[in-house]
Amino acid sequence: MEAVFKDKVALVTGGSFGIGRATAIAFAQRGAKVVIVDWVKDEETLNAIKKEGGKAIFIKCDVSSEKDVKKMVEKAVSAYGQIDFAFNNAGIEGGQGITADCTRENWDKVIGVNLTGVWLCMKYEIPQMLKSGKGVIVNTASVAGLVGFQGIPAYVASKHGIVGLTKTTALEYAKQGIRVNVVCPGVIKTPMIDRFTGNDKVVEQQFMDMEPVGRLGDPEEVAKAVLWLCSDAASFVTGIAMPVDGGWVAQ
Repeated sequence: MEAVFKDKVALVTGGSFGIGRATAIAFAQRGAKVVIVDWVKDEETLNAIKKEGGKAIFIKCDVSSEKDVKKMVEKAVSAYGQIDFAFNNAGIEGGQGITADCTRENWDKVIGVNLTGVWLCMKYEIPQMLKSGKGVIVNTASVAGLVGFQGIPAYVASKHGIVGLTKTTALEYAKQGIRVNVVCPGVIKTPMIDRFTGNDKVVEQQFMDMEPVGRLGDPEEVAKAVLWLCSDAASFVTGIAMPVDGGWVAQ
């Protein structure tokens, strides 16, 4: 495989599982040094990269904590000297319940991780990219950042917020060599979806039936979109919200 990201450093939050794991591995396969960030250390991502001869480190971090995020970026730069790509992917689904039944605890936790977490990561990643004069940031929202879904108000609000934050940041740094985009995955086969469906095959089939392509997405399919956005092939692309959703939002 061509090492298109040789000598580059990619930071991936939520990197222990699902889309984050697939993207961390994909970056490594293309030659990047990878910083895997998560609040849970899972050796599988790290081992998968090192088994193939790639370079990676793990940093434990709660992205909703400014202190944690600041230290995380400092450790990443200390280890590899720079940050070329940042995939701010960490997120949680939170509890289900319509707006009037959503608890303040659930609201604060979901917004804190999903939206505040993305903002904090960019707050500390961007100064490092400015030192290099360039960089690429890709955030993770969801199709729930483009359309509404009943029963998960905090999650939908957080993901819509990420889309707006991404567009604003892209405009702010467009002339300073930093591109900022956001991917909006549809229903992807990940541990989060397994939790959401309760591993109920009937519920999973209902999601599949709602997908125009007739199946769930694979984490690797989102990873490919992220890597394209980080590549020189996307050099004129910034400020976009890219659905990777099997046609969900086209309905």
